[in-house]
Amino acid sequence: MWKYKGKEVKSLEDLPENAHGFVYLIENTVTKKFYVGKKNLISVTNKPLTKKELSEITDKRKSKKKQVIKESNWMSYWGSNKELLSDIREYGQDKFERSILKVCFSKKELTYYEIHFQCKHDVLTENSYNDNILGKFYRKDLHLPG
Repeated sequence: MWKYKGKEVKSLEDLPENAHGFVYLIENTVTKKFYVGKKNLISVTNKPLTKKELSEITDKRKSKKKQVIKESNWMSYWGSNKELLSDIREYGQDKFERSILKVCFSKKELTYYEIHFQCKHDVLTENSYNDNILGKFYRKDLHLPG
């Protein structure tokens, strides 16, 4: 279950209209370790055209693929961090809380606010599952005591 502004989110209708995605916080309620990430609400993929669709194309310069837009797996999503997923298997999903920190309305806004909240929560120096920010800044790059 996701929570947004203190309320349970059960469907897209529980989020603002035209939302592109959200920045989230997942917290292990046993260890207090946390993860900050982002998730798209809509999945856009390019699928090859069927033989029938290809035969109907009159302009041969047109793409041989079509864009398919559908709701992503956001409701069942638990992140991609291996350590986090391992702890979810070990402790059970009921020992984790998933909160939506910010709903975003574009891909760029989503990326910006993911970085914003990762910095705000100091994910590279605190007790977090995050080990990098946007794949560019790593914990090992910081000079930390110990």
